[in-house]
Amino acid sequence: MKYIGAHVSTGGGVEMAPQNAADIGAKAFALFTRNQRQWVSKPFSPENIVKFKDACQTLGFDPKYILPHDSYLINLGSPDEDGLIKSRGAFLDEMQRCEQLGLKYLNFHPGSHLGKIDPFECLERIAESINLTLGQTNGVMAVIENTAGQGTNMGNRFEHLSSIINNVKDKSRIGVCLDTCHTYSAGYDIKTDKAFEHTLEEFDKIVGMRYLKALHLNDTKKAHGSRVDRHESIGKGHLGLEPFRFIMNNPLFDDIPMVLETPDESLWKEEISLLYSLA
Repeated sequence: MKYIGAHVSTGGGVEMAPQNAADIGAKAFALFTRNQRQWVSKPFSPENIVKFKDACQTLGFDPKYILPHDSYLINLGSPDEDGLIKSRGAFLDEMQRCEQLGLKYLNFHPGSHLGKIDPFECLERIAESINLTLGQTNGVMAVIENTAGQGTNMGNRFEHLSSIINNVKDKSRIGVCLDTCHTYSAGYDIKTDKAFEHTLEEFDKIVGMRYLKALHLNDTKKAHGSRVDRHESIGKGHLGLEPFRFIMNNPLFDDIPMVLETPDESLWKEEISLLYSLA
């Protein structure tokens, strides 16, 4: 079974997210558990936590189909000591918030070397950051999102993901979220069934399909291999509908959260309905 949703607002409190997801016909959803533009955020109140859990139960959202996303400020591979300390502290806080809400995953961008350290050293720092955080938390899996490779961002090659995973001590708490826009922009072809199958075979060989825990469903405004991260509404970009038809009819993508991050949220309900109609 396919579980599709979108990255919904938490305006008014984190407990508002489940209803916002239900309103667009979602069976999964993503959210920020804190202000993504600030290093420090107000802790959850006991009321926030209870209301969030109650709303999820009432509306039928299983925690394994909820995919929180961490702050965009966090750089777990930061070459700057101060930036690394702040990033690790914020990432730990994000993990602890997921624990409090009873969630299973925390989705994150791996990090950037900023042109100041060797990319392989950056990958090692990212893995070390994950190990430090997993050692201080329980039950929440760190889910690495592949990137388009824009600027000095790591994570655009499957080898980057594999390197991080290989250096994470607890393999039971590490996974991958593949973003369709990022994958195509990074240079992996998923535009046709045959191309998509080849890319998945490459992912399985280098990373391992067992680590695939989630998808971000986005069309792209930029061409194949552009290494530019610009999302587009489903079927309106360079990918078109065929990759999404492939996803909806492939059992490899059953029983994982699949989340829209497309730019026009007024279309999310329509896009979710469209995706289900492709099955």
